[in-house]
Amino acid sequence: MQAVSTTQPLHESARWETAALDLDAYLARIDYRGSLAPDLASLKALQQAHLDAVPFENLEIVTGGEIRIDLESLQDKLVRRRRGGYCHEQNVLFATVLDRLGFEVSGRNARMLMGDDERVVTPLGHTMLVVKVAGGDWLVDVGVGNVGPREPILLEEGSEVSHGPWEYRLERTPLGFWLLRHKRNGEWFNIYQFSDEPCYRADSGEYNYLASHHPSSPFVRRIVAQHNGAEVRLALTDLELKVFHPGKAPELQRIAAGELPGVLRQRFGLVLEPDQERALLRRAEALADTTSEGEQLGT
Repeated sequence: MQAVSTTQPLHESARWETAALDLDAYLARIDYRGSLAPDLASLKALQQAHLDAVPFENLEIVTGGEIRIDLESLQDKLVRRRRGGYCHEQNVLFATVLDRLGFEVSGRNARMLMGDDERVVTPLGHTMLVVKVAGGDWLVDVGVGNVGPREPILLEEGSEVSHGPWEYRLERTPLGFWLLRHKRNGEWFNIYQFSDEPCYRADSGEYNYLASHHPSSPFVRRIVAQHNGAEVRLALTDLELKVFHPGKAPELQRIAAGELPGVLRQRFGLVLEPDQERALLRRAEALADTTSEGEQLGT
């Protein structure tokens, strides 16, 4: 990662796997035809195009597959098979693209709060990025589901920005972490906090393993698909779909088990292989049975 200063060439473990990147295939995947200059305008446009095209999802886990974050696996899944992924996948791929284009990009690992008080110290586990451009350091994140920023945010205490109708703010916590907040229903909602310590591919690999295997991980326990849209945002959790419009309470839609593959295709652009779809339907039917039993028992 270029942000590390050294007089010796960096070992490949400290760099992105840029040489193996199929840039043309990635740009076609996100339908991007704009400037590729390593400047702030291009960074913003690339981030928005990526978020428009690539949903956040964990379907590989819930259908019995394995999540890997080496570049070949990422290109096969997110680019060639036109699937989505979660933070470790999406931000490692996006960082590799930015590195190829000449941006100075380094990883960071954040502590997810998702509404918790900033004084709460949660475990590290979220991969995000910092990009040096236009004379400053900018937070960049294409992998935080439907609540994340759609544009770079200057790493400066008190930065408050609007990305279309969505508002964000960067603060410092009592422990000295950066704190990313999102305005929701008129109040600031804590997304995550992070330090300036770099995060390397090996770190993200460890966190990816925990996220995809630990029994308490939400990505192991739940079916998840989200989309961070410019005007409308979506969050699927098991058999419930929430639709978010700026300044309004979310609309809740309950989904029958057999409708799930169609919802994933139509709302998220996600098409599974036949064996994965069968595995997903089995999981969804088990969820529906559990819900029905709970309702009959009055729980």
